[in-house]
Parts: sequence; C-alpha cells; structure tokens
Amino acid sequence: MADIRGILFDKDGTLVDFNATWLGVADFMAMDAAEGDRWKADRLLAAAGFDFVSKRFKPDSIFASGSNMDVVELWFPRLSDVDQMHAVSRFNEITSAQGSAMAVALPGVVDSLRTLHKRSYRMGVATNDSTSGAERTLATLGIAQLFDAAFGYDAVANSKPAPDTVVAFCDLTGLKPGEIAMVGDNRHDLEMARAGGCGLAVGVLSGTGTRDSLAPMADIVLDSVADLPDFLAARVNVPAG
Repeated sequence: MADIRGILFDKDGTLVDFNATWLGVADFMAMDAAEGDRWKADRLLAAAGFDFVSKRFKPDSIFASGSNMDVVELWFPRLSDVDQMHAVSRFNEITSAQGSAMAVALPGVVDSLRTLHKRSYRMGVATNDSTSGAERTLATLGIAQLFDAAFGYDAVANSKPAPDTVVAFCDLTGLKPGEIAMVGDNRHDLEMARAGGCGLAVGVLSGTGTRDSLAPMADIVLDSVADLPDFLAARVNVPAG
C-alpha cells in the first residue's frame, strides 16, 4: 500500500456542509440570473440539479460538482465569450463572498483536520469553486493555517476531473502522486484521483454523493472526513490519538 503523506480535500460536501452553506447561495444566483423571476429561477435551479422534493442537489449535478463556468454555460448557452466571462466574474463574486461568509463546517471535520496536521500530513483543497472563494472559506472556518494551498478551478488549466490539481499539489509539496490521498463526495473528485495517479481515493457520504455513486471509483467510502484520521492510522498501524 502507498505511504500516504499528503491529502487533497474537496471543499463543498467534504469539509463544508453543502446544503447548509449553498442552498441560499444557489437560490440567490438563480434569482440574479432570472432577474427576479421566481418561476424562471426555479427552472434554472432544477436544470442545475436541484431536487425540489428532497430540497437537495442531486449527486454529480452541475451545481454539486461543477464550476461557475459550468453553471454559466448551462444557464446562458448563447452568450458571447465576453459576456460569458462577465457572467462568470459575477458568479465568482457571489460565491466567493456569500459562500465563504455562510460556510458551515461539517461535524467533526475541524478537529480531524487539526489531528491530521499534527501528524504532519501535507494538506490542500481541490475545488471547482474559485480559488478566492476556497481561501476565504478556509479563513472563515479558522483552518487556513492547516493547508499548504487551495486550488480552485481558476488555479489550474483544467479543473476536476482532470488531474491538473494533483500535479500542482505535487509540484508544491514535492510529493509523488502515489503519496497523495484525494477525499471527496462526488465522482469528479475520485475521477481526478484516478487520472492523477493518487495512492488513495476516498469517498465521503457527507455531501451530495451516495455509496452507489462513489463506491465504483473509491478505494474506501467513509461517512465523513471525521472518520479519516482513524482510517489512516489503522491503515499504517499507528495509534489513532
């Protein structure tokens, strides 16, 4: 088994409570895009994967795992390139400011991250949110100092599920891909782990993904990042404390 020395974490649904943090932000974005038309905004939300029955976003849907560019391309398919970039910039402003300000950490995650940091794991965030949004979220949660870097979709040439973020994290830390675990709640996260040659692909059930959607791509599926320190400790037979 690979000696895991670094960990890349997805952000939303993995470190951050996706629904508690993003439902309000998604609704604001849809209303902004629909110019205040509630019916149209609801249609945009549904197209992006929101299930109005369960009040949750569907696994691997555009809003659950895509970037703001993906949302813009879905909601405004006929924009010019210039107008498209203006729309992406607008959504980046919304998600960076509101998403970070409203961020709610998942139970037990902060303590687990501190434990992993004490064990000298190099840690990074790999998200399809913007880099500024990721950095501001980590600061809001008081855990920015635990991470070497946060990589948003705009920090690499190709975002998840492409392997670019794995390569960037390796370049930063000097680690090999086989020494890195990728942890996430969507298939995009695990597909990036496979594409990048990560030594461990960990699915978590704390976000929009399900065991059925994650298990085919994951080496292990855990309930939450809160379970990760004990899992890694048992994997290498070291004390869990």
